[in-house]
Amino acid sequence: MFWLSAALASAATAALVAIIDSHFLSKKMPSLRSYLLPVGLAQLAIGLVVFFLNPFPAEVALRTWLIAFGAGLTSSVAVMLMLNVMRRDEVSRVIPVVNTSPIFVAILAVPLLQEKLRFEDWLAILLTVGGAVLISMQKKGNEKQARLSGSFFLLLIVSLLFAVSNLAVKFALEELSYWNLYVITSWCYGLVFLVFALRGSTFKALRRLPQRNRNMAFIGFNEILAVGAAILSYVAIANGPVSMASAILNIRPAFVFLLAILVSRFLPDIIEERVTVETVRLKVFAMLMVLGGLAWLALTAR
Repeated sequence: MFWLSAALASAATAALVAIIDSHFLSKKMPSLRSYLLPVGLAQLAIGLVVFFLNPFPAEVALRTWLIAFGAGLTSSVAVMLMLNVMRRDEVSRVIPVVNTSPIFVAILAVPLLQEKLRFEDWLAILLTVGGAVLISMQKKGNEKQARLSGSFFLLLIVSLLFAVSNLAVKFALEELSYWNLYVITSWCYGLVFLVFALRGSTFKALRRLPQRNRNMAFIGFNEILAVGAAILSYVAIANGPVSMASAILNIRPAFVFLLAILVSRFLPDIIEERVTVETVRLKVFAMLMVLGGLAWLALTAR
């Protein structure tokens, strides 16, 4: 059951990466660009290391390269949009909505892969979407009724972009290895982030950043954690049943929620997270809906 441990470790590590991202975006960095610049450089460097350890194969069709880079670029844009939302929204609300991408994969697979959705699959999709809507409901100020977060529909777009990227990866894996795809994705992240972040004002903001070297080192460490989470997910998928591994990897929102509660309780200055009995109950119920729907889709995947 080594694959099971790898899947759980991957989900937990990815959750920790999300918490650290939220900390830097909401507490440390003056802007999204100032965070994306060091992250982009770290991604390019890590991608180069992995490339030298796992070179590209000699003969790969041009179509496969285009699909692989398309997957990387789509994922890069999705991550950038997600991080932008995380600057102002609670991470425990953001990740569950983003994690609904499997429902878009299931829907897109109908016209693209000629797959069919059964009645119970649609019920699972509705359950997942319902949970995502519920977890995005929140009160502001003295409002009596909760309203849907303004970023909800943007996060659904992010989820759709991740789904498109995942489907493209499925095609690219016919000729490329996981490691090859990781290199391409890292380079796409680096290039997209740098194109967005390379501004004179960004360098000025980083020069004025308190404890700059310490923060840069911590960001680099977080990117290494992200690599570790990706590697562990590859190990889980390669060594265990794909449906079971996918279901376990999709419990990342639960780990994010638990870590957010613990951090906000014992280290309240790390992230912004409202912790009341009402919000905890709502998030737990909504998360169970999301995880239940995703687990059904993963375990019944054909």
